[in-house]
Amino acid sequence: MSPQEVRRVDPITTSIIQGALEGIAVEMGHKLMRMAYSSIIRESEDFGAAIVDTQCRQLCESIHSTPLQSGPIPGYVKGIMRRLEERNEWFEPGDVIMHNDTYAGASHGPDVAFCVPIFLRDELIAFAVTTAHHLDIGALAPGSSGIVDARDAYAEGLQLRAVKVVEQGRKNNQVWTMLRDNLRTSDIVLGDMEAQISASRIGAERYLGLIAQYGYETVLGACLQAMEYSERLMRQAIEAIPDGTYTAENFLDGYLDSDDAARKDLRLCVTITVEGNDLTVDLAGTSPQVSDRPINMPLEGTVDCAVWLTVKSILLDEAVHGPIPHNSGLVRPIRIVAPEGCLAHPVFPAPTIARSCSGNPLADTVMKAMAAAVPAQVSAGTGGSKGVAFTGFRDGHHWVHLEVFEGAYGGRNGKDGMDSVDTLYVNTRNNPIEEVEAHLPLKVTRYELRENAVGAGRWRGGLGSIREFVYLEDGGVSVEGDGHKYRPWSLRGGNEGSCAELGLEIDGISMDSLPSKLPYKAVKEGTKVVVIGGSGVGYGDPLDRDPELVRTDVVDGCIDQEAAASDYGVVVRDDGSVDEVRTENLRRVRRTEA
Repeated sequence: MSPQEVRRVDPITTSIIQGALEGIAVEMGHKLMRMAYSSIIRESEDFGAAIVDTQCRQLCESIHSTPLQSGPIPGYVKGIMRRLEERNEWFEPGDVIMHNDTYAGASHGPDVAFCVPIFLRDELIAFAVTTAHHLDIGALAPGSSGIVDARDAYAEGLQLRAVKVVEQGRKNNQVWTMLRDNLRTSDIVLGDMEAQISASRIGAERYLGLIAQYGYETVLGACLQAMEYSERLMRQAIEAIPDGTYTAENFLDGYLDSDDAARKDLRLCVTITVEGNDLTVDLAGTSPQVSDRPINMPLEGTVDCAVWLTVKSILLDEAVHGPIPHNSGLVRPIRIVAPEGCLAHPVFPAPTIARSCSGNPLADTVMKAMAAAVPAQVSAGTGGSKGVAFTGFRDGHHWVHLEVFEGAYGGRNGKDGMDSVDTLYVNTRNNPIEEVEAHLPLKVTRYELRENAVGAGRWRGGLGSIREFVYLEDGGVSVEGDGHKYRPWSLRGGNEGSCAELGLEIDGISMDSLPSKLPYKAVKEGTKVVVIGGSGVGYGDPLDRDPELVRTDVVDGCIDQEAAASDYGVVVRDDGSVDEVRTENLRRVRRTEA
């Protein structure tokens, strides 16, 4: 349908249809969660759900989705189209297409999409798509987190390039046999995949029901107007920023235990240019790709989502602006540029499966660059999260548990950083201890907030967490993360946060601190894995923090009396009260010394 034929729809009907679309995406997400076999989908909510039109414009997304799952969905569809065209194939009614190609829109190999084309009277009009992280994708080691030693894309597991798992309504049993024979936890993974297909089909059915109620021209017109509205909001927010160029850099650990200098101390560079209501993000200056290690980020599927999410969260904070339609209109004013062959634009077959190690710090670097433009709207540096795979083999079958360990947000203008949460573009939930211990040979012996490690500020950073797992039988562990060497960045005089840590304890004896990336390591029964999350950074001068807030942190056990005095200049008595006179004197001395 040409733009001239698109019907203009009144604002009330547009709002109703937009609400109905969001309801469809939410239902897709709920159904996927309830049907899923694995805790990574059911509990952590590491999935996405969306409706996309034939021009690869996202019309809606599930609010339960993680940004790194729903955000890439238009790119998945674009990549599927490209791969089908290369093979002289196309969509047919009844098809279901599976796709995880990181060089054709996917975020990384374990995040597999299932795409259901939607036909109206034999005309292709849209796609219902779900994505989800799967426990195993057939890589060189069990699980799909911690595959940090993959040498190329082929070592990362199955490459599923626009594969029709259902063709014109008929299940392709050969494909499903191939999957079952090549995935370690095949019963769980295939169950999750079937759940994705069902959820996608529900989305297609509901979208056709919406069209039956309002008519295709009206629904399409409302969708286009909703995208125009989202674009207009973003452009207005960009236009409020002073024109100019804003630059920031951060550094990744990379592989600190490597003898190869090209694998460690890697630079992320972000230059944001604002011209009127357009915003360009240029990643020139970012380190070259690491061709034989999987911390490279797909430009489409990871880098773009890191940029979009961060800019949107800063400029259109829903706590300020209220609910905003999540569609492709939001990203139209944002242009992303990255030199080919760098970490943020790798060339095939550079591996990418551990791209969260660099993607989350990239989002944090975008935040840092935006701080120069709108300092009152950003948070200070974050303590990043880790992905850990706990694995084992019993009774002839593999078991796998994926855990996303929380970091913490930095403080921001008027608010402390959030404690112990998955940060920025990943944003999954934690797994309850009961869920872990009920289904796996693991025991959680410690789960608490990290004390005396927070970045002090007028608004303090969030507290990271400490979590300890003990193996009840022999197994294995692998870890992907970063932030063991470089502390998160501070803002407006706040103090830096604390780095993350990782350790193993065997027979009660602690090993030396491990690097942030641990390839698969076999462990014995009784081995304890200790994961310590990074803490967020302070925002503003710690000497300006309300003494009552400092007192509360001491009473709550977040910091001790010594830290209250040394970091904030607040004297807290043993009974938990503030000594106002000594506090005033101490702060006066500190300010004089500064």
